[in-house]
Amino acid sequence: MELSQLETFLAVAEEHSFSRAAVRMRRTQPAISQVIRKLEEETGEILFDRSARDGALTSAGQLLQGYALRLLALRREADSALRELRSLERGQLTLAANEYTCLYLLPLLDAFRRLHPHIDVTVQRSLASRIPEELALRAFELGVVSFRPDAQRFRSIAVYSDTLAFVVHPGHRFAAQSRVSIADLGEESFVAHNVSSPLRRQVIETFDRHRRPLNIHVEMPTIEAIKRFVAMGNGVALLPRLTVQRELNTGELIAVTVDELHVRRLLRLVHRKDATLSHAAGAFLRIVRAQARSQGAPFAFQVERG
Repeated sequence: MELSQLETFLAVAEEHSFSRAAVRMRRTQPAISQVIRKLEEETGEILFDRSARDGALTSAGQLLQGYALRLLALRREADSALRELRSLERGQLTLAANEYTCLYLLPLLDAFRRLHPHIDVTVQRSLASRIPEELALRAFELGVVSFRPDAQRFRSIAVYSDTLAFVVHPGHRFAAQSRVSIADLGEESFVAHNVSSPLRRQVIETFDRHRRPLNIHVEMPTIEAIKRFVAMGNGVALLPRLTVQRELNTGELIAVTVDELHVRRLLRLVHRKDATLSHAAGAFLRIVRAQARSQGAPFAFQVERG
């Protein structure tokens, strides 16, 4: 039983005539009769009382009419929903990021919501190391990471270039200096994130290479806690500049250049290579590209090959 057959059946039922239904459907009367005959063969029921001049429905025809109306209404509803998806009048955008990379997303999501207020947005918090596997499990469409995942399985787009910032309280002895040497940091008390990461390992290796101690006396569970603690006058910290930009702008924290610490991190938007992205995800990527073109560095939109 096909929807086209049901459309023809309903036309005959509503017109009370095979010939008028043929005119309405822009087909010949024999073609209409053939469709109804085939539908009756498939259902095993006579649907129209052929002895009645008004093309009255049999009891089986009346029963089928109710279902046919609901099925065709459901098809119209599905067509409407798909048009709304294409026009971004409904839908969902799902992403994953950690505490750090989520900050990159905020201005982009702000622009996205202004353009597409009917799209629901969900940003799941996840460890960066887990994002590729969770993408593979289709837990979300897009992820933000600071490393390049397996190029055979994932498409990655470089979208933001960040640097490491050495930050101190405005009353700290280094606050009035524009730059210091790593040799000057041996007596400082550092506040650090208690989650192991490639960035933390890179910083430790840099201090080891220069034979300087890295005194981590306080560890915190979040970057926000580290910023607030240092802003209260407790120790110093090395944090991604993206995460402290607001505090640097307000003067709550001061960034001091460390000559030997030139650490750059490239943030990437990633998705499954074999994925057919939703209309919402495609619209978000267009906003990312537009942001890179209008703002320039540190924003970017560079598809990584290989």
